[in-house]
Amino acid sequence: MTTDSAPRWRRLEPDERREQIFACAAELFGERPYAEVSTSDIAARAGVARGLINHYFGTKRELYLAVIRRAMTVPHFAVELLPEGSLEKRTHAAVDWFLNMVTKQGKMWLAAIAPEGIGRDAEVEQILAEADRESADRVLEAVGVPPDNKQWDELNALIRAYGGMVKAAGREWLVRGALNREQVHALLSKSLHTLVAEVFPAVQEDAAGR
Repeated sequence: MTTDSAPRWRRLEPDERREQIFACAAELFGERPYAEVSTSDIAARAGVARGLINHYFGTKRELYLAVIRRAMTVPHFAVELLPEGSLEKRTHAAVDWFLNMVTKQGKMWLAAIAPEGIGRDAEVEQILAEADRESADRVLEAVGVPPDNKQWDELNALIRAYGGMVKAAGREWLVRGALNREQVHALLSKSLHTLVAEVFPAVQEDAAGR
């Protein structure tokens, strides 16, 4: 048997193979409704035996929820990648990282933010709510808000509200083509800078005066 004809999973380490399965599942769940994607479909695209999907992820449902969680959550390491410097420099870099992530996630991210959702149910809604809150926490860390800030919850809510604009801008860029990446970057980075530099102090001043 030649190398080219051998099963592809033999040539990858377990972590690489797991990531390949995950990426193929994300592609398929982004392309089709959940009910129309089978573990056989995922296995075929990834070039693995179907049992390997169960070995790494459990059921199709568990894999699906993991894909949603990753697609919608800003990870801790993203903050560590940001450059030192001014707020303007960091917000610019943070938005650039986010747009790169959205481009990589592709249709899965769009499916998750679509008004009709991705086969929504209570468990999916909980994951999306948790992802919004966790991602807002990462943004607060990225812009230098101290973890002991007494208005953390209010600031987190402001970032989640900003997140609504982020999703709308993503649709204007990737679905409707009304904005290009550079325009979306300008909108999101300048809005985030204004939110942190001007709105945050006003909210904290208001809270202090109560």
